[in-house]
Amino acid sequence: MPKDKRHALILRLKDLSNDDVALVGGKNASLGEMYNTLSGKGVVVPDAFVVTAHAYNMFVSGTGLSEMIAKELKNLDTHDVVALARAGRRIRSAFMRKRMPKIIADEIVAAYDELSREYDMTATDVAVRSSATAEDLPGASFAGEHETFLNVRGGSHVVASVQKAFASLFTDRAISYRVDKGFAHTDIALSVGVQKMVRSDIACSGVMFTLDTETGFPHTVQISGSWGLGEMVVQGKVTPDEFLVFKPSLFSGHDAILKRSVGAKKTKMIYGGARTEPTRVIPVPEDDRSELVLSDREVLELARAGVVIEEHYSKRAGKHMPMDMEWAKDGESGKLFIVQARPETVQSEKKGLTYTEYHLSPTKKKPIVEGIAVGTAITSGKVRKIANANRMDEFRDGEVLVATMTDPTYEPIMKKSAAIITEKGGRTSHAAIVARELGIPAVIGTGNARRVLGTGDMVTVDTSSGVVGRVYSGKITWKEKTYDFKKIPDLRTKLCLNVGDPEGAFRLGMLPHQGVGLAREEFIIASHIGIHPLALLHFNKLSNWKLKEEIEKRTVGFKDKKEFFIHTLAEGVARIGAGFWGKDVIVRFSDFKSNEYRALLGGDLFEPEEENPMIGWRGASRYVHPDYEKAFLLEVEAIRRVREDMGITNVHVMIPFCRTPEEGQAVLDILEKHDLMREPRKKNGLKIYVMCELPTNVIRANDFLDIFDGFSIGSNDLTQLTLGLDRDSTIVAGIGNENDEAVKVLVSQAIDVCHKRKKYIGFCGQAPSDYPEFLRFLVGEKIDAISLSPDTLLPMMKEAAKVEKGTKTKPQSAKMSSKRKKAAPKKKSQSGKMVSKGKTETRK
Repeated sequence: MPKDKRHALILRLKDLSNDDVALVGGKNASLGEMYNTLSGKGVVVPDAFVVTAHAYNMFVSGTGLSEMIAKELKNLDTHDVVALARAGRRIRSAFMRKRMPKIIADEIVAAYDELSREYDMTATDVAVRSSATAEDLPGASFAGEHETFLNVRGGSHVVASVQKAFASLFTDRAISYRVDKGFAHTDIALSVGVQKMVRSDIACSGVMFTLDTETGFPHTVQISGSWGLGEMVVQGKVTPDEFLVFKPSLFSGHDAILKRSVGAKKTKMIYGGARTEPTRVIPVPEDDRSELVLSDREVLELARAGVVIEEHYSKRAGKHMPMDMEWAKDGESGKLFIVQARPETVQSEKKGLTYTEYHLSPTKKKPIVEGIAVGTAITSGKVRKIANANRMDEFRDGEVLVATMTDPTYEPIMKKSAAIITEKGGRTSHAAIVARELGIPAVIGTGNARRVLGTGDMVTVDTSSGVVGRVYSGKITWKEKTYDFKKIPDLRTKLCLNVGDPEGAFRLGMLPHQGVGLAREEFIIASHIGIHPLALLHFNKLSNWKLKEEIEKRTVGFKDKKEFFIHTLAEGVARIGAGFWGKDVIVRFSDFKSNEYRALLGGDLFEPEEENPMIGWRGASRYVHPDYEKAFLLEVEAIRRVREDMGITNVHVMIPFCRTPEEGQAVLDILEKHDLMREPRKKNGLKIYVMCELPTNVIRANDFLDIFDGFSIGSNDLTQLTLGLDRDSTIVAGIGNENDEAVKVLVSQAIDVCHKRKKYIGFCGQAPSDYPEFLRFLVGEKIDAISLSPDTLLPMMKEAAKVEKGTKTKPQSAKMSSKRKKAAPKKKSQSGKMVSKGKTETRK
C-alpha cells in the first residue's frame, strides 16, 4: 500500500476509518471504523478489502468515459422518466463495454486471494457492495441507489462485479437522487467493498435502527429480520419479523424487549447452485413462517451492538447520531455480524420544532386495505397500479402508487406520489425508507392491495397512528393541527396526557408533556386481546368448540392461554411506559363495566346482565370478588413484568371505582400477596393511587389517603354520581356537566385535603380538555397535575400560563358562597375525623 492512501487502488479494512469517506465512501469507511475500534466491544464485522475511489477515477478517465457522461447528463430533466432511463442505460452500457485496466484488475485479484486465504478457502464467497463518496452522510443516505452482488466467487468474477458496481453509479435512481440532493455528478466517485459473506442464507438477516423510524423516538432499538440473505428485507420483498428493544433497560439485566411481532416471511434468498445464478429465491416452509427468526438472547445481543455503535459515532460527531445498520446471522457458526452501519438520515435531521396531528373525520366506512404505517399523516388521491418499472411513464403527479413492492427504479415516480401502498415489505423496506425520506405516507406489506384497489379508484390513506396504515374507499375529510414547540411556557402545574393506545405512545411521547396521568388498560384489552380473561383461564373447560377455535386463532403461539393475556397487556403497558420514559406513567387497572366485558370474546359466559352496569360490578369490587380475582391477577402479573422484569419503573398503578377504604385495602392486600407492592414493604418505588370519582372518595378522603399514595380525580363519574345523572342516558344529559357548582366543590375539597396530607392530587377526567374554564379553575386551585387529551395539550398550556401569571386567588366559580360555608354542618366520618366547611380535616 502506498504511504499516501489517496493513491492506493486497494485498501483493507484495517487501514480505514471514518476519516476516509472521500477515498472509500461512507459505507466502507464505516466498516473500517467499526472493524478497528469496536471489535472488542461486541461488534463483529466480517473482513473485507476495498477498491478505492482513486481506482474508479482512473478507470473513468483512462477509458474516456468522463466526456461521454457529461454529454449525456447535460440539461437532463430527471422528472422525464423516459429521458432519464435512456441516458442512464447509455452510460451503463458504455461502462460495461470498457476493459478494466490491468493494474486495477491485478490488484483486485491479489486482494481477493489474500482474503480467501484468511478464511482458509481457495475461492471464498464475497459480497461486492457499492459505496459512493457522498454516501451515508447526514442528510443524504444514497441507500439502495447503487448495486450489490452476492455470493461472488473467483478473482475474475469479482473484477467483473466491481465493474458492474462502477456502472451502477449511473442507475436512473442514483442520477435522480443526486439531482434532488444537489450533488454534481462529477463530484461523486464510487468505491467498492468486497466483503466476506456471512452464511445468513442458512440462517437469517435484516436491518436495525437505534431509534423509532416513524417518530424519531430515541429510546428504542428497532430490529427487522427474515430468513435467508438480507436483500429480501432491504428490498422490501418480504414482510419481516419486528422487535423493539428499550435502551434504558438494555444493559441492566432486564428483559428489554418491548415488542415481538411475527412477519409473513413467505420467501427467502439463498445461495444458488451455479455462477450464472449466484442467488435464488425459494418459498419458506410453513412452519418457519410462524417462527421468530431470532431468540430473545440474540435480539438483545444485536441491540447492545447497535447501542455501542450509536454511542461511538455520537461521541465522534459530538452529538446524538442515530444509526441505520444491516446485520446477518451465520448459520454455520451461529454468530451475529454487523455488515453495514450508516447514520440515520430522516428522523435525525428533523428539527423537532413543529408537530402536526391528523384526525380522520368520523366515518362508518371500514378500511379496505391495512398494513404497516409509514409516516403519521392522512392524504387522498386516485390509485395508479404499477406492475413494473417499465410502466412508470403512466404515473401522474399526486396519484397513489400501488405496487407489489418498490425498488430504487421506482424512485422517480415515488417522489411525485400522494401516498405509496405495497403488498410486500416491512418498516425497513425500500418503500418505507424512501417514503420517510420524502415525507410521503405509505402503507406497507398489505398483502392484497393490488387485488382490492384498481387504477382510478379514489382512496383515503390514513397513517396517522404511525403503526397501522389504513386505506379507505373514497375521499374522506380530515383535520390537521400543527403545533409550534418554539415557545413552551414554564408551568408550575404539570400538564400530562391521557393515553390508551400503545401504538401512538412514541409519537405522543415527543410532545412537551409531564408524563401520563391516565393510561387506560381497556384499549389494550379490547383492541389487542379481545378475549375475556376468564375465557382464557378456563379455556380447557369450554364446551363451545367454535369459541375455542376462535380463541386458538387469536392466540397463535401461546399454548398457555392466560400467558397470551399477560404478555400482550405487558407489551402494551411497557410501550406506553417507554414512550414517556423519564416521567411518571399512571396505569389504571381495567375499568370495564359488565356490559363491556360481555362484548369481549367469551364474555357472555362469565358476565351478569345488569340493569345499570355504570354503577354495578366494576373497579375494585370486581378485583376482590372470588368470581373475578384470578382474572385480575393477570393484570397484576403484567404490571409486575413491566416494572421488574423489563425495568420500566416509571409505571405506577391506580385503582378505579373504589367505593370504600375497606374495599381499597382488600385490593392492596391482593397486590402485596402477589408481589406487587409499594415502599417500604418493597423497595421498587411503586406508587399506588386511587381514582377520586365518587362522592364517598371525597367524604372519606383522609381514610383513603391513609392507604393510598394520592388521588386522581375522574370528573365523568364524579359528575354522574353527584348530580344523579346516568352517563349513558341522552334524555338527562342536558341537565348538567362538570362545570356544575356541586362538582367543583367536591373537586376543591379533594385538592385541599391532598395538599394538607402532602399526597399527590391529579385530574384525569375529560373536563379540562373540553372546557378551558374548568382547566383555569383547576390551575387556580393549585392542583398538582392535569391530564389532557393529546390534541388539547398545547392550547391548554397557554390557558394554564395565563392563570399562573395573572391569578393569585381562586377563581370565583371554585368557591362556595360564604352563607353556604357557614351552613355546612359538622359530622363524624367513619374514621372519627371531622368533615367541616366543605373540606375534610384531621381532628386534633
